[in-house]
Amino acid sequence: MTSLQADEAFVEHYQLTHDPFTPRVPGFKFFPAQRKPVLAQLHQLARYSALMQVVSGPLGSGKTLLRQALVASSNKQSVVSVPLSARQAGNSAMLLRGFSQGLGGSSQDVDGLLGQVARLNQAGQEVYLLVDDAEKLQDEALETLAALAAGDSDGRAHVFLFAEPELLARLDALGKADRCHVQELQPYTLDETRAYLAQRLEGAGQDLTLFDARQLEEIQVESGGWPGAINRVAREVLNEAMLAEDQPELSTGTGINLPKKHLLALGVVAVGVVLALVMNGKESGVAPAVTDSPAPGQQGSVVQGEAAAASPSPTVNGPAIEFEGDKPLPLPLVGQGQPVPREPLARAAGGAGVEELDASNAAMPIAVDTAVPPVGTEQAVAQTPPSAAPVTAPTPAPAPAVEVKPAPAAPLAVAPSARPAPTPAAVPAPSAPTAGSAGSGSWYLSQPVGQYTLQLFGTSSEGAAQTAVREGGGDYRYFRKLHQGKPLYVVTYGAFSTPAAAKSAVTGLPARLQAGKPWPRTFASIQQEIRQAGR
Repeated sequence: MTSLQADEAFVEHYQLTHDPFTPRVPGFKFFPAQRKPVLAQLHQLARYSALMQVVSGPLGSGKTLLRQALVASSNKQSVVSVPLSARQAGNSAMLLRGFSQGLGGSSQDVDGLLGQVARLNQAGQEVYLLVDDAEKLQDEALETLAALAAGDSDGRAHVFLFAEPELLARLDALGKADRCHVQELQPYTLDETRAYLAQRLEGAGQDLTLFDARQLEEIQVESGGWPGAINRVAREVLNEAMLAEDQPELSTGTGINLPKKHLLALGVVAVGVVLALVMNGKESGVAPAVTDSPAPGQQGSVVQGEAAAASPSPTVNGPAIEFEGDKPLPLPLVGQGQPVPREPLARAAGGAGVEELDASNAAMPIAVDTAVPPVGTEQAVAQTPPSAAPVTAPTPAPAPAVEVKPAPAAPLAVAPSARPAPTPAAVPAPSAPTAGSAGSGSWYLSQPVGQYTLQLFGTSSEGAAQTAVREGGGDYRYFRKLHQGKPLYVVTYGAFSTPAAAKSAVTGLPARLQAGKPWPRTFASIQQEIRQAGR
């Protein structure tokens, strides 16, 4: 995969042959009308002026393209051009070495190089020394270039510096500003920006219709008309439009359109509020009475519950037990596993044994059949750790005995309380990922590299990809890749032996997916993206 086939999701989405906004696209030349007078003036000053020519503009303003145009438009018979970059030749020694090699000599000082230039001048050839990224030159290198530009009686070099505006302040501080002629580049107009983008897209197999008028104006304003910024902003605009297509807005029925992720967030908040209200109502309500019926032949019974004060309870197979004048006592929740001493009630019922109720018994409601009148018994509950012995509450005041009949082996039931607690709303459990949606991409890695699948869309939300796979069925899958260092989840459909077979399957897809223009992809390219994401 070449650099022009880089992993850019919008390249595939918009069916481009390569990234049209790469800074250095081989063969791309855009030279607006405003730059032609600048180029002509550089040639004119090189012929008649002994000053250094400085072309100034911000990063991405087109300085390198202008340098290339200057070399390309020079007469090869009468001009010898030596292009250098201050990134590799920032100091004086490296600059002199690179210049000498460009002239085919071996001189390592200014005098030796001026001798080489003089011999070429005598042969009817001018020498152009063009330095790109000149703002990175050291001060000594600037002094050397000034000496080469001044030359001597036998000849001189024509020095061109292509630099960001910060170089002008340095030349002024060094006292070299009066020995330079400065050309300041101007940004593109809106019409020039349109023409620039049209030429970029045409080279990638598309046209300017990818952008509407609003987007073009946005690109012009945010980029300031500078080519490098135009490339960056145009790519961002296409990426935003692609993500908007992948995550369409849903109508809320109130005239307000919200994206899916916002609706999901509102749903989660609503469920949380409902659960909070349910739990609050459960804590303030009356817990159902739970009774433990003794086995046949056993004496005594245990009754555990919490009743509303001075409120008769409904009956199950007979009247329920009431506690008049006493405050209800809290009971341990299911799962806490705390022993509940029931000696007071056991004694009141005539039993001598005290049993311990664990969490599993407390969670099992058992019906009670009794016909005794209400009693005024105070029930105390002591909470102790599971490993400790049950703590016996003080014996209450004498009360009428409570007769509890053994409950028949019938279906278990719970005596309803005076005010039943509301049932918590059921929260759907998250669905398990389908076989093809595993984040490891094992299904894709197991497919033959020469076969194809249909790529439907990519999204930055794994939940959206899982939803699409779950709604689509078994032929829908997704894999994870990296896009600009961030995860991108790509949804695909089916497995096909040829691109034609994959394309014919597009007509069977839902209309909303067909609108995204699915396209065939080899499993080899997908496997490579999965491995790159796993590094």
